[in-house]
Amino acid sequence: MSFLEIPPPFLFILVGLLGLSVGSFLNVVVYRLPVMMERDWRCQCREIMGLEEENGSAPAQPFNLMTPASTCPHCGHAIRWWENIPLLGFLLLRGRCSGCRKPISPRYPIVEAITAILSLMVVWQLGPTLQAAALLPLTWALIALTLIDIDHQLLPDSITQPFLWLGLLLGIPAIFISAEQAILGATIGYLSLWSFYWLFKLVTGKEGMGYGDFKLLTLFGAWAGWQKVFTIILLSSLVGAFIGIALIVFKGHDKRKPIPFGPYLAIAGWIALLWGDRIIGAYFALSGLS
Repeated sequence: MSFLEIPPPFLFILVGLLGLSVGSFLNVVVYRLPVMMERDWRCQCREIMGLEEENGSAPAQPFNLMTPASTCPHCGHAIRWWENIPLLGFLLLRGRCSGCRKPISPRYPIVEAITAILSLMVVWQLGPTLQAAALLPLTWALIALTLIDIDHQLLPDSITQPFLWLGLLLGIPAIFISAEQAILGATIGYLSLWSFYWLFKLVTGKEGMGYGDFKLLTLFGAWAGWQKVFTIILLSSLVGAFIGIALIVFKGHDKRKPIPFGPYLAIAGWIALLWGDRIIGAYFALSGLS
């Protein structure tokens, strides 16, 4: 039975369970990928500077998305398989480590639940289609990018670049848009923020955003086309203004402390991919344009 032939009730159950499982894995990616990148950068710097490891130092232990096994950050307790069941493990443990009884961060079940909810929204909106099958992995990638950017102000190329190329390749069978639209969308997506970056830097002498933001909008241009690039920029600005004001008013966020722009782009791009045509249509209807 193919993805297109699964009855809707079973499809939603499958997608929900899959979303929970992927969300559990995303928690690992969000924590470990930046650490892996930092270790790789340090290794490259040592090689460039011609430095060698200190004599007698033990070789570095493998550290990747699979190794070592997950442990409690407080006591080092090895997480057992049943403790790692998405949502259910957290509930069974009542939010505390079974070894030291210290609280487990609620971020873990929240990420799992959000991943499942957004996955269900994709299938609910697009149905059992090839578009939904393609957009699900992108949704998961955007969740990881959002959290990593919040934590480290970093949008890893190892996530953005594969999905940029995937968006361009999806243009060949025109899953979302044609190949021509995908190429033009990617080009305009990059150049729009790149131009703003340099204009802002020339005027103020400061960097308004990072190169990862250019690449993320390039990704969305490849998936959605050049018309929606400007919708995404507008939506991300509105989302950023709303969240920024909320952080300042309710959380006392320091106005001088930079807020990463990647999460706003990710939210706006995801919305545009699902409802972009309706948003553009509503805008033209309200403005009286045809």
